[in-house]
Amino acid sequence: MKKFTIAIGSDHAGFAYKETIKALLLAEGHTVRDFGTDHEAPPSDYPDFIRPVAEAVARGEFERGIVLGGSGNGEAIVANRVRGVRCGLCWNEQTAVWNRAHNDGNCLSIGQRTVSQEEAIKIVETWLSTEFEGGRHIARIKKIDP
Repeated sequence: MKKFTIAIGSDHAGFAYKETIKALLLAEGHTVRDFGTDHEAPPSDYPDFIRPVAEAVARGEFERGIVLGGSGNGEAIVANRVRGVRCGLCWNEQTAVWNRAHNDGNCLSIGQRTVSQEEAIKIVETWLSTEFEGGRHIARIKKIDP
């Protein structure tokens, strides 16, 4: 598998999965920067950690971003407010394939309260290994950030 530079961040509700995924990515040889949070205890406001991840991806400092929270919904919303970020909330391997293959997704959102840790790892692995299909999808992507 190709090695990526990856920005990762979570709020308290996604912290445990963030730590597990970060360790896995580092063990596989990816370059990872953790944008926080550094604890499971509430409160932590997800925009404080997710926006910096998305901004770093949009600036080209990282090839991919992974954001985590309780549901992943708020995290995906925050990331997608940053121009140039295409963040998909994925809850299984198939949605991870579509995020990459059809949307050239550069950011992945996962909800710790919505999928098992085993499934979260499968989602990350699938998302990282799936190539963008190009073709008819290019014109659609160009319409996102004209």
